[in-house]
Amino acid sequence: MISSKAKYALRAATVLAERYSEAGWMPTAAIAEREAIPRKFLEAILVQLRDNGLIDSRRGSLGGHRLAREPASISVADIMRVVDGPLALTPCASVTRFRLCVDCGDVNACRLRHLMREARDAVAGVLENCSLSSLAWPNGEPVSDGLPQPAE
Repeated sequence: MISSKAKYALRAATVLAERYSEAGWMPTAAIAEREAIPRKFLEAILVQLRDNGLIDSRRGSLGGHRLAREPASISVADIMRVVDGPLALTPCASVTRFRLCVDCGDVNACRLRHLMREARDAVAGVLENCSLSSLAWPNGEPVSDGLPQPAE
């Protein structure tokens, strides 16, 4: 099940995706107020996203947060993995953090592993193919508003 922390991270990142073409920094307080996320909780989430290279942060009166790269290049799976860890239901089905299940004697003889791997692949397929762009603009990219584009 997706955690509240991951939902908040996705909502905050979607707000930053909407502002991406403006090349501006968005303060934590503005994101927290807009999305009704407790500010202290959001601060911890944004630090985690920054430490994993998904957003940039800057201190000061003109500071705040912005996406580190284009919204189309950041998937929902990227954010969920940073916040909640692997997408798999069992550790032995994980592609990114495989490990043996504590209660499993032989991973090759496990009757559930194949099903858990299939479930993981289905979930990953959906989440990896959904970008922040598609969350921010479900009907397609916005028309250019004439604002300066961020430097690459």
